Amino acid sequence: MHKKGYLSQYFVAVAAKRLSTVEVNIKKSNQHEFNGSEALKKVLGTNEVGETITFRSRFVWMGDDNETTTSDAQLSWYDARFGKERAAEWRLYFPTTDVSQRAQAGDLLIIAKRPDNTLLCIITPAQTTVESQLLWLFEVPVQAGKSFVYQDFQQSGDKEIDFPVRFILEELGIEIEDTETDFLDSILLRLKGKMPTTKEFSILTRQSLKDIAPLEDPDTALMSWMNHEEKLFRRMERLELEKRLKQGFFDKDGNVDVEGFLKFSLSIQNTRKSRAGLALENHTEEIFRLYQIKFDRAKITENKAKPDFLFPGAREYHLASFKSENLTMLGVKTTCKDRWRQVLSEAKRINNKHLLTLEPGISENQTNEMMAHGLQLILPASIHTTYNAAQRAWLMNLKEFISYLKSRQINLKDFSGELFS
Repeated sequence: MHKKGYLSQYFVAVAAKRLSTVEVNIKKSNQHEFNGSEALKKVLGTNEVGETITFRSRFVWMGDDNETTTSDAQLSWYDARFGKERAAEWRLYFPTTDVSQRAQAGDLLIIAKRPDNTLLCIITPAQTTVESQLLWLFEVPVQAGKSFVYQDFQQSGDKEIDFPVRFILEELGIEIEDTETDFLDSILLRLKGKMPTTKEFSILTRQSLKDIAPLEDPDTALMSWMNHEEKLFRRMERLELEKRLKQGFFDKDGNVDVEGFLKFSLSIQNTRKSRAGLALENHTEEIFRLYQIKFDRAKITENKAKPDFLFPGAREYHLASFKSENLTMLGVKTTCKDRWRQVLSEAKRINNKHLLTLEPGISENQTNEMMAHGLQLILPASIHTTYNAAQRAWLMNLKEFISYLKSRQINLKDFSGELFS
């Protein structure tokens, strides 16, 4: 049974393994098959009569360079010894696709069964952020070996669909269903049909979510606000989309306006991404304000660069007599990918920079590179579990960063001789 609002709503079970040379190199083998291990049997099932079972499947190849390749195909699950007086030998046949042609030996393969009996087959290179995120999401062993390993979501591993889980599922092309629609609609009624600014929407989010204690637990507060605003915005987006689709897409001559529909679809995607980033900045700003941290937001440093936050502020940054070691900057990005490097050039006076993100399971290769460039990664405490032990020893949470800022602010006088409050 799947639980609404949890991972089991979207997946029944998964099998994972590392691809071998014979499975990916069509020059060495025309086999195009996986042996039917016990893990695969648990995911795909078997029948006594040995009939071939076919699965509608979507193949997805994902890399850290934001490149994704998808293909639709049918997989055949059959008993190679059917009709013979020997024990069954199940095999999974897969056709050549654009995705399978990208696969390399050592890549991670995850075969995930959906509740509608279709399969999602994901391939990603080893030691990438995508791999790290998938291993965490599906709770399969980090060193998935040559044989398939099995995981279901009935007894364990059934994660609630919070921000990190939603992020990974959407990267896989899975649209998350609305939950708590009546509650969300009751909140959106306060807008009276008007489209709010991102700042107004973030304020509405905080006002409509009760029992949040940012001064006790800023990490939980930030994640609660972000989860709530994400749900609210998606509900508002869906209602607006339904309204627009009912109107239809036609040009002035009454013909179907395909170009108009594509532009509308693209604008929704871009708006969703930009609003998420601004929401994170808005809620982070509110927490700094509650903690009486002195800061400036989005002020120019050099060459039109605008760090998301400067501490204690832009005035101090541009005063040559203010020591650079007393300056702090914070970049804020819901997801990092390769964009974390942008932060490095946003405040030249500050050697060691900080970056707040909500992205789960960034690869160890990437975090090592961040360390080498003097960039400290900050994540809400609940997301730290998506990283390995070595990474967690280095990561900061939001409460720790606030303590760091407060300690620097204490007894630091501004240039009018007053103590920062």
